[in-house]
Parts: sequence; structure tokens; C-alpha cells
Amino acid sequence: MGEVLFAAELVLLHAAPSYYGIGIPHGDGSAVVVIPAFLCPDAYLAPMRQWLARIGYKPFSSGIGFNTECPNLLIRRQLNDTIEKAITTSRRKVHLIGHSLGGIIARAIAAQRPADIASVTTLGAPFRGAVAHGSILRAAEMVRHRILAKHGTGVLPDCYTGHCTCDFLQSLSCAMPTSVLETAVYTEGDGVVDGVIAEQTARKPISQFRARTSDWLLIPRYTPSLPFASR
Repeated sequence: MGEVLFAAELVLLHAAPSYYGIGIPHGDGSAVVVIPAFLCPDAYLAPMRQWLARIGYKPFSSGIGFNTECPNLLIRRQLNDTIEKAITTSRRKVHLIGHSLGGIIARAIAAQRPADIASVTTLGAPFRGAVAHGSILRAAEMVRHRILAKHGTGVLPDCYTGHCTCDFLQSLSCAMPTSVLETAVYTEGDGVVDGVIAEQTARKPISQFRARTSDWLLIPRYTPSLPFASR
């Protein structure tokens, strides 16, 4: 139902004082890389990047274009370059915000590069692994076939499945370094990730925010408690 009310909630977001930086902590110039959801482009997260800039951060789009590629390749070919650029610009550790699959990718990056990542904040993503509703898994299977056709032997045979042995999935099986702060924000009626599953897959203490609205409203509402707002 939350997905159906997206347009109304987007209007409410633009009417919220916090969206304009009123009454919330402002940043210290740290870089924040924002990673889009499965099947989505960087462009739809422009309002979030604009909001981050308004409250004193240096936002970066992921640089991946559409999130319809092998996550392992996305990290190696695009996201690592984006993170290097963010580190060079801010001269400090980088914060990651990921929506849905973007959140899972953000956790993998943090596990691979703990010295470079200050925090990971996920929107509508399972805390561990890639558990999702059936319709999303069916779409993922179509993307998997496209990846295999495109890359052939350039990817592993089990690419885009839970059986793959790539660095991306291996990273998700590792404990998150204690130096990286984690926050998970999700909705009760999420159309992609089951909230109950999300809670059950957490392995260590993690800041959790369960809400009744769509992802667009979550970050401004919970900013005072998010890791990138306290560093």
C-alpha cells in the first residue's frame, strides 16, 4: 500500500521542514555515496543527494547508472572508483546509503573496505543476505540471464544467485567490522523486503527504524539518529 501512496508521500516529503535542513543536525562536509535499488537508476535518488548537500554533506551518485548488473562487477568497475573520488574530495572516511539492493551492495563494500567506510545506512534492505519477495526474485532471474549472456565466462556460472562464490557474496557472509556503524531503515508494508525477515536476519546490534511510510520520508525523519549525522 505504501508504494501506491508514493506520490502523496513525495508531496509530504517536500513539505517537511527537515527536508530543508530545519531543526536537524548539519554535516561536517563528509562524503556520502548513494547507491540505487535493483532495476533503478542513480537519477531517482537526486532528491536525496540534494537534501544531503543542503544539510552539509558532499553527496555522490554511485556512478553505476542502472542497478541491473552483477554486483561484483559494479563494485570493481564503478563503485570503487566513486569511493576513491569521494575520499579524495573529503579527505576522510565515506558514508554509504543504499536503497534495497543498493543497501546490500553497500554492506559488501564496507566489509571489503572497512578502513575507508565510516557508516552504512540502508533503506528497505534485509540486514544480511538478499531475501526478497517472489516477484523481485523472478525479475532477478531475468537480469541473471542477461548478465550471463553479456559477460559469458567473465562472470561465475552462479552469478546473481545465492550460490555464487564471488567477492560480493563472500563479503556478505563476513561479520561487519565494528568500526563501521550500521543503520537499517525499513517500512512495515515494504513492497520488496519483508520487514519480519529483515529483523530476523540481523546478526549484531544495529540501529533499526521501522516506519509506516515509504522510503522517501525515512532519511529526513530519522536524521538525528543516523550514523552519518553523528560523526
